[in-house]
Amino acid sequence: MKHKIYLSRDKRFLGQLSARRMIKQAVNAALHAENIFVPCEVSVLLTDDEGIHALNREFRDTDRATDVLSFPANEFTAGGFNLESAERNPKTGRVVLGDMALSLEHAVAQGKEFGHGTKREIQYLTVHSVLHLLGYDHLDEGEDKRRMRSREKEIMARIEGVREE
Repeated sequence: MKHKIYLSRDKRFLGQLSARRMIKQAVNAALHAENIFVPCEVSVLLTDDEGIHALNREFRDTDRATDVLSFPANEFTAGGFNLESAERNPKTGRVVLGDMALSLEHAVAQGKEFGHGTKREIQYLTVHSVLHLLGYDHLDEGEDKRRMRSREKEIMARIEGVREE
């Protein structure tokens, strides 16, 4: 099964960082961990803080930059991927999961702040966003947030295990 990741950049300077491979690895790991074995597609916009700030203001009415935004194409529940109700691309038959926008500027800063580097931060933000596309959320400090954080940790451990081999 082959997932399709449509990657675009809205700022010229972002070409200095090649993120395609790490994003693809993170998307594949998240979908595998969620037992999704049908071809899916995701659109990923790589931007900077100015670009994601504009998106956050337009779509979430939040006037600040953030690290990643997720725009699901379906209304899944966490851990409840439903192929029958999923939107599909009529040309390819792939399940359309949705779109994400990732601020590479934020990822670089957070990778430094947390001490694990830009590559891991980009992969973490990608996993985080894919889980949002699959119905996970963390709006409160309750069970939903704990479940999402647990899934993120499990998936990142898989990615890091592969990287070490």
